[in-house]
Amino acid sequence: MKLATRLLHAGRDRDPYTGASSVPIYQCSTFAQKDVEQRQAYDYSRSDNPTREALELAIADLESGAVGLAFASGMAATSTVLLLFKPGDHIIAGEDIYGGTYRVLTTVFKQWQLDVTFVDATDIEKIRAAIRPATRAIFVETPSNPLLKITDLAAVARLAHELNLLAITDNTFMTPVAQRPLELGFDIVVHSATKFISGHSDVVAGLAVARDAALGKRLKSLQNNFGAILGPQDSWLTLRGLKTLGVRFAAQQQTAERVASWLQTCAEVKQIFYPTLPAHPGREIHLRQASGGGAVISFELAGGGAAAKALLKRVELMLPAVSLGGVESILSYPPMMSHAAMPPAERHARGINDGLVRLSVGLEDGDDLTADLAQALAPAG
Repeated sequence: MKLATRLLHAGRDRDPYTGASSVPIYQCSTFAQKDVEQRQAYDYSRSDNPTREALELAIADLESGAVGLAFASGMAATSTVLLLFKPGDHIIAGEDIYGGTYRVLTTVFKQWQLDVTFVDATDIEKIRAAIRPATRAIFVETPSNPLLKITDLAAVARLAHELNLLAITDNTFMTPVAQRPLELGFDIVVHSATKFISGHSDVVAGLAVARDAALGKRLKSLQNNFGAILGPQDSWLTLRGLKTLGVRFAAQQQTAERVASWLQTCAEVKQIFYPTLPAHPGREIHLRQASGGGAVISFELAGGGAAAKALLKRVELMLPAVSLGGVESILSYPPMMSHAAMPPAERHARGINDGLVRLSVGLEDGDDLTADLAQALAPAG
């Protein structure tokens, strides 16, 4: 089946017990055991739940993986994946990553004595140079958050497998609709399903997919033991969002391309970050591994932090908020939102300057979005 069809029918497209067109919300913590000497498919909802399982089967199918797992948040998914490693292990991470991932690596897992080196993941030789005897994995985002830097996924996968390392990526920005890293050789993909996959700003969820069954079994054990699972109600909402992901993402991406082009005409905008713009570094690599530029645009204002804060106060249509990927356009300020946990010196060294804003394009008409930006960017008075 083609992807548009798989979005509707991947995994379990109907309830196997009743034939319901929507897998029901199995709102239960435990299941009656017919024979205590034989393990049933379901015994306790932390281990397995039919609603969550339907979502897990679907995301595994869509990412071309062997095992999918659903978690209470994107950070729960990422943190559970990091539990694959032991104290003293070393991982290499892209320097331009989501602030929550940076925070958990430099606080919780630092106490765990998991060592991390942040590198410019757009340069495969810089990744290679950071490898040590204790290195166990390479963790990247592409496009990265928030500067939309492009990493060559196939090259990273080849390097990782050459040295018997795990290749892990966060695919939140592109979703399996537009980019499938496992097909390029990656071992694990994680998502904040709160974003485009759920798509309606009404649920917090995370997903992880392992390329092979053995690795998936290890992650499944960690999911069960750590216990940060997604509840049945939120699993059902995420499944519902998944069914419309294809049409939503296509429309959002098309509008994002229009808005990014319009921003190039604005004197108030110092720099624009969007993967398919002709001058965007790594554009050709991105177009080899993804279909389209996605629905997130970052741009830096010439007026710096004061101009960025004024923009967030003056927009009328867009939602000034944390997060992205909803049906409504969301305008964020990374220095005080997604990357607030990153020290200012670290942010600035990575190019996350005080004038940077991040726009997640929703389903509004593109002309209305540019009109809102125009009035918000116009000089006061």
